Amino acid sequence: MIRKSAWILIIAFALPACSPKEVDYTTKIAAIRAAKDENFKNDPDSPVPAGKKATLIPLAYFPIDESYAVPASLEPAAERTRMQVPTSSGKMREIERIGTLKFSLKGQSLQLTAFFDLESRELKRLFVPFTDLTSGAETYPAGRYMELDPTPTGIYVVDFNIAYHPYCYYNSEYDCPFPPRENRLALPIRAGEKMQKSDSSIP
Repeated sequence: MIRKSAWILIIAFALPACSPKEVDYTTKIAAIRAAKDENFKNDPDSPVPAGKKATLIPLAYFPIDESYAVPASLEPAAERTRMQVPTSSGKMREIERIGTLKFSLKGQSLQLTAFFDLESRELKRLFVPFTDLTSGAETYPAGRYMELDPTPTGIYVVDFNIAYHPYCYYNSEYDCPFPPRENRLALPIRAGEKMQKSDSSIP
């Protein structure tokens, strides 16, 4: 199962008008999170099983921190290549390398590869799966995701406050690709979605 719920569309429409420099940035991110909780709680296609809603919703997050929303430039790949990555169900998923997002965070120069997930309904959105030093301790061991709308300028905002757990975190019936080795960040990203305190294992 790879279907994504309507909350993705909420992020898609909200983020273009949401600059890290705006006064109400915190309010906008909080509204996105509240809308996601509402969707996951009431949507019949919610990835959260009925028996887990009481313990997982509201979802857990790190505090909203504007310093984790940084400008990035996309260096297009010299050649768009496809690669196979393992998934949570033991299958393989084909993704296409689009380019490299380069940015600075916490005084470090970092980069993440952006892909197209060829099995996603949001095919034209940049798919940025990653792990960091919180993975397995404070966040889902298999990593988290970000999705970005393509821009004509190649300039983006990499905002870890909207980093989210793949659906397989809530429900093992979902098939989620694991981040490739090149997207393993060697620092803790304490922004975005995190595990509930009572949850320290893969479902």
